[in-house]
Amino acid sequence: MHTIKNDFIFISSFVLLFLPFFISEELYQFYIEFNQHYALISSFIKFAVLATLGELIGLRIRTGNYFQKGFGVLPRAIVWGFLGITIKIAFVIFAIGTPAFLESIGFENLKQIMANSLSIQKVGVSFLISVAMNLIYAPVMMTLHKITDTHIINNQGTLKGFLTPIKFGEIMANLDWKTQWHFTFKKTIPFFWIPAHTITFLLPTDFQVLFAALLGIALGVLLAFANFNKK
Repeated sequence: MHTIKNDFIFISSFVLLFLPFFISEELYQFYIEFNQHYALISSFIKFAVLATLGELIGLRIRTGNYFQKGFGVLPRAIVWGFLGITIKIAFVIFAIGTPAFLESIGFENLKQIMANSLSIQKVGVSFLISVAMNLIYAPVMMTLHKITDTHIINNQGTLKGFLTPIKFGEIMANLDWKTQWHFTFKKTIPFFWIPAHTITFLLPTDFQVLFAALLGIALGVLLAFANFNKK
C-alpha cells in the first residue's frame, strides 16, 4: 500500500510539472523564449530534472523504492545537467555537420529538406544525423556517465564526496565493460537510441532537447534492465 501511494505521488508530481505548460499560453511562450535565449541553461535544467527522474524510476524498478541511502539524487542531477549541455552542443554539431558532410559527397538540398514538412527524405536525413551522433558522441557520453555514476556510488551519494577528484583511471580499469559493450553499446544504441533520436531530429529545434531529456526517463528504465542482466 505504501508503494502504491509513492507511485501515485510520483506520477502526480510528474503530471503537475508539465501541466501548466499545456494550459497556460504565457508559460508556453516563456519556455520558447527562454529556450531560444538561454539554450545551454535550459538544457541543463531539462536533463537535471527529467533524466534524474528517469534514474529514480530505474531505482524503483530495481529496488521497489524511489529513494535509497547513498543513491545521490543531487549529485546525479548535477551530472545530468552538465551532460545535458554536452547533448545540446552535440545536437547542434551533428544537425549541421552531418548534412554538410552529405552535401560534400554529392547529396543536394538537404537544408531545404530538413526545413520542409515531414517526408521520406527528411526521415532519411534525420536517421543519418542520429546514426552519426550515436556512433561518435554517444559512447563517450555513456562512458562518462558510467564513470560519474560509479564515483557517486563510491562516495555514498554525498555532495561532499561527489566534489572530490574523480579517479578516472581506477574507475575505468574496474568498469563492467562486458555489460557496457554488450548491452549499453551493442543493444541500446542501434535498437533504441538511433530510432529515438531519428524522431528527435524530426521535431522543431525548440523541442528537440526537451524530447531528448524525456528519453532520459527511458534511460532510467534501460539502466534498470542492465542491472537485471548482470544478476
